[in-house]
Amino acid sequence: MDKLTPQQRHRNMAAIRSKDTKPEMIVRRGLWKRGFRYRLNDRRLPGHPDLVLRKYRTCVFVNGCFWHGHEIQFTMHNSQFIMESSACCKIPRTNREFWVAKIRRNKERDREELRKLAAMGWHCITVWECELTSKRREETLESIAFTLNHIWLQDHCLQPHSQAFSKGRGEPGEMVYPLFEEEDDGGVLMAAEEVSYE
Repeated sequence: MDKLTPQQRHRNMAAIRSKDTKPEMIVRRGLWKRGFRYRLNDRRLPGHPDLVLRKYRTCVFVNGCFWHGHEIQFTMHNSQFIMESSACCKIPRTNREFWVAKIRRNKERDREELRKLAAMGWHCITVWECELTSKRREETLESIAFTLNHIWLQDHCLQPHSQAFSKGRGEPGEMVYPLFEEEDDGGVLMAAEEVSYE
């Protein structure tokens, strides 16, 4: 049973922001501190991603677990959708049908936007609110940075370094790249040698 009146609940839900949320600010500050530069809410792209890193052809979505139904399972029962709450997303007991329908639509819209971005050649990273708790925050931010650097290496180092094979440093079929440095205006240094992708 909801402890708030319908008017109080309405005011609380209406006050929730879609931009500059606490999880989004954590990701923005964490990436900026690590030297990544981005644009916010690019309206030219499907879904208006929270962060757009053009150098990496990557969009980052910072999703609230409740609004985007993190780890929610849908099942059909008597031609009706049934949604099971997850550890980080509790479905309200009051007006449950409304919330089930709303979260299901949000999840479908998210999937469609990711498909459109992928068709346009963009990489997409989804960061969930529960991954940004104080215990998991640094691990999550390091994982995002690692993924962005990996994407950059894949996009810019697709040609094997011919001299590497002549020096006997690579096996046939193995992609071997020279040692290099690339510095962005944010000061991100990346180096790779003998990187292999299957």
